[in-house]
Amino acid sequence: MYVQLRHYWQLLAHYLRPHWLRILLLAVILCSTICVQVITPLVASRFIDQATTGGSMRDLAVLALLTMGLALAGQGLAIAETYVAENVSWAATNALRADLVAHLLRLDATFHTAHTPGELIERVDGDVATLARFFSRFVVYVVGNGILLLGVLGLLYHVDWRVGLGMSTFVILALVIMMGIHTVAAPAWAADRQANADFYSFLGEYLAGLEDIHSSKASTFVLRRCAEMMRAWLTVTRKAQMWGYSLGATSLGLFALGTVAAFALSAMLFKAGTLTIGTVYLIFQCTEMLRQPTEQLRNEVQDLQQADASIVRIQALLSTVPRVVDGPGITLPPGPLAVELDSVSFGYGEDVPVLRDINVSLAPGRVLGIVGRTGSGKTTLIRLLLRFYDPLVGVVRLGGVDLRTVRLTAVRARIGLVTQEVHLFHASVRDNLTLFDESVPDKQLYAVLDTLGLTSWLEELPRGLDTLLGPDGAKLSAGQAQVLACARILLREPDLVILDEPSSRLDPATDRMVQAALGRLLEVGTGIIVAHRLTTLAYADDILVLEDGRVREYGPRLALAADPSSRFAELLRVEALEVSR
Repeated sequence: MYVQLRHYWQLLAHYLRPHWLRILLLAVILCSTICVQVITPLVASRFIDQATTGGSMRDLAVLALLTMGLALAGQGLAIAETYVAENVSWAATNALRADLVAHLLRLDATFHTAHTPGELIERVDGDVATLARFFSRFVVYVVGNGILLLGVLGLLYHVDWRVGLGMSTFVILALVIMMGIHTVAAPAWAADRQANADFYSFLGEYLAGLEDIHSSKASTFVLRRCAEMMRAWLTVTRKAQMWGYSLGATSLGLFALGTVAAFALSAMLFKAGTLTIGTVYLIFQCTEMLRQPTEQLRNEVQDLQQADASIVRIQALLSTVPRVVDGPGITLPPGPLAVELDSVSFGYGEDVPVLRDINVSLAPGRVLGIVGRTGSGKTTLIRLLLRFYDPLVGVVRLGGVDLRTVRLTAVRARIGLVTQEVHLFHASVRDNLTLFDESVPDKQLYAVLDTLGLTSWLEELPRGLDTLLGPDGAKLSAGQAQVLACARILLREPDLVILDEPSSRLDPATDRMVQAALGRLLEVGTGIIVAHRLTTLAYADDILVLEDGRVREYGPRLALAADPSSRFAELLRVEALEVSR
């Protein structure tokens, strides 16, 4: 794998452009560091020559103090460089993380079904963290160390062309070999990043199912699977690391030979009287100085190996196009929304239809109850209304407007959804109600909670609306959580309310508490209820019975319930029989 230079440049130009002043400051600091590094051995060699030839104490003291000052200045510049570079790194990588998260939120449900949360976390955090040094130092370090290499080699040529030529050969050879290793090693680092993502994907999946694992006594299987994945990861990582170590061994070996050659040549020239002892020291220091920028370049190449894989994965994620495309911006009519599904067919896979030729028309302000066996397509129909997916055939309309012509945000702003899975954030009651919208006044929150019968519950909390919910905060029962979810929706005053089996997991007593909240919620506008418990459908005006993805029955609830031959009436009789038992 080889990432073209333009890909690097696109990332650097996009995310570093807002920080150009700090990049400029970093370049100035680096140039100053190079100057200090080049001047220091010159001053030290001058000191040695003065000391060996009987120079004055005053001159020696000045040179010694200058050497110490340059050393301190070098340390100060190193601290300043680290501080500025880390600031640039965090600013750039955080901007990239924000873009990745925003892009993930735009991707449709098909993408999120195909990728586990653990894998996506590794993409957003792990891959971006790998690019931190790339963003903060790569260009500046490559350019700066390149200049330092040229400066030191120029100094060696000035001292003696033979020494300069010898060290130039070693430097060029080391760089050529390192770039060759980089090209060969990039696939190994890509495999390492993928193995990392696979492991965290596995970890997130099994941690989410911890209760099922314990209850099924599957811990041994999970540990064995964990060991297998880590063993495979070790194999991949070891290969990638060995390529990295080969870079270090190559540069160290070559410069060891270069140092020997420089010493041998310096000794010959010193014996011949061509060089002074101070100049020999200067050559030795320059040889060491060549090692540092070359190893820095080697480190950058190593980082580049890892950045190759991360950049490819990040670009692949950013280039993923949502299947659900935002509409041009047609406006939905105000007030309760009519719902229409016109000859709608849909399947998650092209060969496996879930909904077949669905025709439903619900007038504004009416409530539709949807019933059917598991797998009949009830939840899928709801997902089409929210535009989590688009139908393969047919049209879904709200208020007479094709949903594909409306902005996604505009569609979802008009719809309130309550499901059986209520997600509570590790945040205050206020933030869980408003979903972190600070513009909602507390007065409105109190009114909604009072409407849904949660005032006494709120008064029992130690800090009221500021009480923290979550593992180390206040605990909510399943019923209270469902009512809180209803409060969220009621605050938004949606024009279409969808209840997707909101009380299917509740006991009868808790269910009665939730039913009162659902009744309040359905007063807002048009409503759709997906239910297993037919008692929930007491609020419904119309009933839709789905079977095998088709409309088995559709009509007014009271008429269907009064018709003994209807499928809905049969379902009512079956439920009444089960309750009597």
